[in-house]
Amino acid sequence: MRITPVLDEIILIPNSTHESENQNTIPDIDITIDDSSLSSLEKREDNHSLLTLFSMLTRIHAGYFRISLSLCWETLLWKTLLDPTNNETKFLHRVPQIIYRPILIFLWSFALLILVLLSLLYLLKCVFRFKLVKGEFLHHVGVNYLFAPWISWLILLESYPFIIAPKHVGYKALWWIFAVPVIILDVKVYGQWFTKGKRFLTAVANPTSHLSVIGNLVGARAAAKMGWQEVSVCLFSLGMVHYLVLFVTLYQRLSGSDRLPAMLRPVFFLFSAAPSMASLAWASITGTFDTTSKMFFFLSLFLFTSLICRPSLFKKSMRKFNVAWWAYSYPVTLLALASTRYAKEVKGQVPHTIMLTLSSLSVLVIIALLLSTALYSKILLRDDDPSLKHTCLSETHSEY
Repeated sequence: MRITPVLDEIILIPNSTHESENQNTIPDIDITIDDSSLSSLEKREDNHSLLTLFSMLTRIHAGYFRISLSLCWETLLWKTLLDPTNNETKFLHRVPQIIYRPILIFLWSFALLILVLLSLLYLLKCVFRFKLVKGEFLHHVGVNYLFAPWISWLILLESYPFIIAPKHVGYKALWWIFAVPVIILDVKVYGQWFTKGKRFLTAVANPTSHLSVIGNLVGARAAAKMGWQEVSVCLFSLGMVHYLVLFVTLYQRLSGSDRLPAMLRPVFFLFSAAPSMASLAWASITGTFDTTSKMFFFLSLFLFTSLICRPSLFKKSMRKFNVAWWAYSYPVTLLALASTRYAKEVKGQVPHTIMLTLSSLSVLVIIALLLSTALYSKILLRDDDPSLKHTCLSETHSEY
């Protein structure tokens, strides 16, 4: 038998010489082995991987940073609750430090992993799908979630599980890295609100606009912890002035709510997130949870209660899983964080009960979201996500 490599197929060729000598002899056979099909298969697999990656980059958007916001703030809540100096959570201090310390490290590491993963994916989108990123930047909802990654990094920096002084040079350097993009976005977004053009506040205001305010307040709180009093007051005043204008605009329902589909209605809980963050930021600036901080906390508690008393508002958004569900988590966690400061300042059974109730609710909500995300992971990147509508074209604004 003679084996000869030939292209594309296996060919059996009888040997004529041996046939003439003996008809009963088994003829020699040429066997052709084609290796081009293997290389072609590898190329197809590579192309399929690239198409999958590009499809993922097309579907992902800044709204997915809701997940990192929730995880980072939940980590900060647990760090606050497990703080040995917090007398309102003495029952948690009975747990040996050898147990809750690894829990805190695990939560922080998990939040860091998710944030790094989302940041890398969005960075790739900026490189390979820049027009879609530009489309988000030009959209009245998408632009607000561009604040989310920087807020997440600032919160993750504050919730670091190991001892690090806020005045450490590394802490200050990271603050500048994460806070400067927030200020740049402020100049762009806030500048459009009072200058000429179609992007004035009454035309683009919606509940997600609170994220721009929260970004300033988070930066102000971190600056106050570093001892930068003037910087913290500057960021706080910048955020609160625009919050007042935004709150009045949305409260009058001139715009915003009518431009959101039912699927995105969970973002209404951002109404309570901004005053919660304001109470925490002002407490860090003044060093005490004074009357002003309490006013912000009570406003946040009222808005949160008003929303949970209207479950029918969110009925349609709960019919099908969407990443917008994560907007339920971090406003509750922020309110729980504010309640811990309130309970620490005001002694009594009622503040303690409010703190335990909100903290427990925050834990239950994020556990439910983690389980839902794991269960529906195959549809996490949806084709019918309304947030994708504003990434199709970079020069037009498609309404939700």
